[in-house]
Amino acid sequence: MPRPVLAALVLTVLAHPAAAAEKRVWRVDSVVATQAGGTVVVEVKGAVQSGGWNRPRLKASHGDAHTLVVEFVAQAPSPSAVVIDGLLPVTAKITINAAHGAVTVRALGQANEVTAQILH
Repeated sequence: MPRPVLAALVLTVLAHPAAAAEKRVWRVDSVVATQAGGTVVVEVKGAVQSGGWNRPRLKASHGDAHTLVVEFVAQAPSPSAVVIDGLLPVTAKITINAAHGAVTVRALGQANEVTAQILH
């Protein structure tokens, strides 16, 4: 491989670092779940402990026949990032194809979890 191409590949890798790791947000404050037809819309509000968190989302996890479980995650700031300390609000929403018989949703944060009934 000619040297100019190799140098360009190295620069491309250095300029595009790997995506930040997803971690659970610090705290779940509220969960609202509504069912319409065969889907459940889940909206979760919570907080992270510093600035620099990106792309909050709900990740469906394994539950049982009566409970849908979601993890509230976001991309954490890099360890070397300068961020503001303090609780900052975050929200996320997901639409899930509901299993017949699901009556509750449990949202998991790092410090707590909140369970709510699915509203029809």
